[in-house]
Amino acid sequence: MEEHYIGVDLHKAFFQACAVDGFGGRCWEDRFPTTPAGVRAFVTRTRPEVTVGVEASGPTWHFVDQLHGQVARVVVVDAAKTRWKAGYPAKTDRLDARRLADALRRDSVVTIYYPPPAIRELRELCRYRRSLVRTATSLKHRLQALLLRQGVVGPDVSSLWQGRGARWLAALTLPGRAGESLTGLRHVLAEVAGQVAVVEAEVGREAAADPVASALQTLPGIGPVLGLTIRAEIGDIARFPDPPHLASYAGVVPRVRQSGLRHARPGPITKQGSPWLRWALIEAAIHGPNRADAVGRWGQQLARQKGALKARVAMARALCEEIFTVWPRR
Repeated sequence: MEEHYIGVDLHKAFFQACAVDGFGGRCWEDRFPTTPAGVRAFVTRTRPEVTVGVEASGPTWHFVDQLHGQVARVVVVDAAKTRWKAGYPAKTDRLDARRLADALRRDSVVTIYYPPPAIRELRELCRYRRSLVRTATSLKHRLQALLLRQGVVGPDVSSLWQGRGARWLAALTLPGRAGESLTGLRHVLAEVAGQVAVVEAEVGREAAADPVASALQTLPGIGPVLGLTIRAEIGDIARFPDPPHLASYAGVVPRVRQSGLRHARPGPITKQGSPWLRWALIEAAIHGPNRADAVGRWGQQLARQKGALKARVAMARALCEEIFTVWPRR
């Protein structure tokens, strides 16, 4: 039986599908709602040996979960890296589905790793913790700006958020609207800080129970939070053939421009790939120059020659090699 290829242009409320045969001829195209009934109607219309491709977006994983086991093959496509066939000057949902179906037929799509539900749960936990911490940091900055606008000078302490500084801030009163802002910001910060404590406790439990996260914590600068974040964002280390590919996925490799007889010119890092993995690697690399081994001495020398920021990025790339070394393999 001839294989069919279906391109899906996915949206929040509906998805446009186009099916083509092995010669590029359109078999059918239709629009379905993203409800369970709409997905069932789509599956009913497909053939057993069909390949379905859908671009990566917000609702993609939920949509793909519903198709797994219902069709022969489903892939998530990286639209930015996929080579589309020229010929359609316009851009509509129908044409996007046709382009994707034709790219599947020509095997010119670049696919994205489909993380299993357990890995997505870890990602959700670590990313939630990261967003809470960023929110707490933003609230602290707002509080400091409020005190600065009111000309209030705090006690000579290293931090306003713990110890004597926290007690002083809790007892502080300001007049008028500034006082209302102070009270509200303190209340919201306390709520967020309490939630951060709850989430970090859960992160610690998950990191202790995960053998990969435990192995990663043997590396300098990596604790439960960074260990579980790196483990969740990588998912399966086998999808990277070597450490440079992992560093490229994290976006900590320099851009290289070379054309004709010109020498290759390295530029700033790409910052493409997983921003959460890049953050975790850079955070771990901050402690790199404090290491007492050869890698730490190399990082110290690089910081003196190139500056601390470039040294951190280089240490993050070196950390990718160490991750490959300690990652447990069955």
